[in-house]
Order: sequence, then C-alpha cells, then structure tokens
Amino acid sequence: MHVTLLKCKLHRACVTHAELDYEGSCAIDMDLLDAAGIHEYEQIQIYNVTNGERFTTYAINAERGSKIISVNGAAAHKARPGDRIIICAYGSMPETEVVAHKPRLIYLDEHNNITGSRNAIPVQAA
Repeated sequence: MHVTLLKCKLHRACVTHAELDYEGSCAIDMDLLDAAGIHEYEQIQIYNVTNGERFTTYAINAERGSKIISVNGAAAHKARPGDRIIICAYGSMPETEVVAHKPRLIYLDEHNNITGSRNAIPVQAA
C-alpha cells in the first residue's frame, strides 16, 4: 500500500502578484523552489492563510532571486498581493518508508526571505 505524505512546503509565503490574464499556475522564485524541493510543473496545493481559500495548481519558475510568488490565471481570484499562503507538495511512498520520511519545511518572512527550515512540525500541545 502507498501513503500520500507531505513532501515539502513553503510556509507563510507572501503573494507578490495575482495575474488573472497570465497562463494558469503559480510562479515561484527558483531559489525558493530549490530550497523546498518543488519541481517546475509539479502539482502544488495552496492554502491561503489570509482568506481561507484552498486550491490546486502547479509550480512554474519565476526569476531566481526575485522573491516572486505570483498566483496566475483563475487562481488569481483566490489570492491577492500581500496574502500569506502555504504552498505544499505531496508525494506517494510505500507504507514501509513512512517512519523514515522527513518533509522539507521552509519558513518565510513577509518579504519571502527564508527565515528557517525544519524537517518536522512540532507536536501541538493542548
């Protein structure tokens, strides 16, 4: 049996552009894609912390070092510049590999600078 697990995420990225007339996708600074391990054209889930929207699209390259996070096409209705979002990619693996799996978690500030990284989410306390 295969299990779908979180592969990586860009946590609290800040949307810099929302381009309704651009071909649909999410353009992400190539440095951020590399840091998280997200591939160009890979399916991603976006969770908009600002307005609660959740949607699926795919990643495309934005200029390296630009800090761009551009939500494009129809998805531009679901995010605006300044919104804070979580960008996640998932992977499928055999259940026997689940215990050893460690996701790549990249944390960003309001300017899309990397502030830290982890490979585990702290246990939520009561």
